Amino acid sequence: MSTFRSIVFASVIAGFIVGLIVTVVQQFGTVPLILKAEVFEKAAEAHQHDTPATAQPAAAGHDHAGHDHGAGGHDHGAGAWEPRDGFERNAYTAAANILTAIGFALLLAGFFAVRSGATGALVSWHEGLLWGLAGFAVFTLAPGLGLPPELPGVPAAPLLSRQIWWLAAVLATAGGLALIAFRRSVPAAIAGVILLTLPHLIGAPELANIETNVPSSLTHQFVTAVTVTSLVFWTLLGGLTSAMFARFDRGADQRT
Repeated sequence: MSTFRSIVFASVIAGFIVGLIVTVVQQFGTVPLILKAEVFEKAAEAHQHDTPATAQPAAAGHDHAGHDHGAGGHDHGAGAWEPRDGFERNAYTAAANILTAIGFALLLAGFFAVRSGATGALVSWHEGLLWGLAGFAVFTLAPGLGLPPELPGVPAAPLLSRQIWWLAAVLATAGGLALIAFRRSVPAAIAGVILLTLPHLIGAPELANIETNVPSSLTHQFVTAVTVTSLVFWTLLGGLTSAMFARFDRGADQRT
C-alpha cells in the first residue's frame, strides 16, 4: 500500500506542476499560432458561405453541409460548443494539460516502482529524465515524423486511419526501444530497429492534394513549437516524477 501511495502522490504533484508549466509555455508558443490559423480558417469559411453552392469546388475531405473540415475533427457546426477566448479557454487548456500530465506520470511512476523492486534501488532523477526522453520519442517524435501536428484549417486524412497509424507507431516505437534498452542482444537490437522503422516504411495516411489558405511558414512554426513544448513536458515529467517518487517511497520505508 505504501508503494501505491507513493505512486499516486508523486504522480499528482508532478503532473500538476508540469501541467501548469506547459500551459504557460503554450501561451507563448503554440496558442498564438493557433489563433493566427483560426483567423485564416474563419476567413475561408466566410468565403465558402458567401460563394454560391454551385460554384464551390468539391474539396477532398470537406463536408460543407456539416461544416466538418476534413477528418481532422474540426467541427464548426452551429451547435458545436467552444470555450470562450480568454480565461475560460486557458482554464480548460490548463485542466487538460494537468490531467494529461498526471496520467502519464502515473504510467512513469508505475515503471519506476517496478524498476525499483527489481533492482532494489530507487530511480534517480537522471534515470527519470531518460525515461522522460523515451516518452518524448514514443509519443511525440516517432508519430510526428509521419503525422506532424496540425493547425486549424489544414485538411487531413480521415481521422480513424490517422488514429490507427498513430497508435501503431507508438506501440512499435515503445516495443523497439524496450528491446534495444532491456534485452541487450544483437537479435533483440535488430528486431527493435525493425519495429522502430516499420510504421514509417508503411507510411502514414495522407491526402493526395491539400488546399488551405494557412501559410506553410505558420505550419512549420507550429510543428516546431509543439515539438519543443512536448520535449519540455516529457523531460520535466520524467525528472520530477522520479524525484517525487523517490522522496515519497523513501519516506514510506523510513516510517515502516
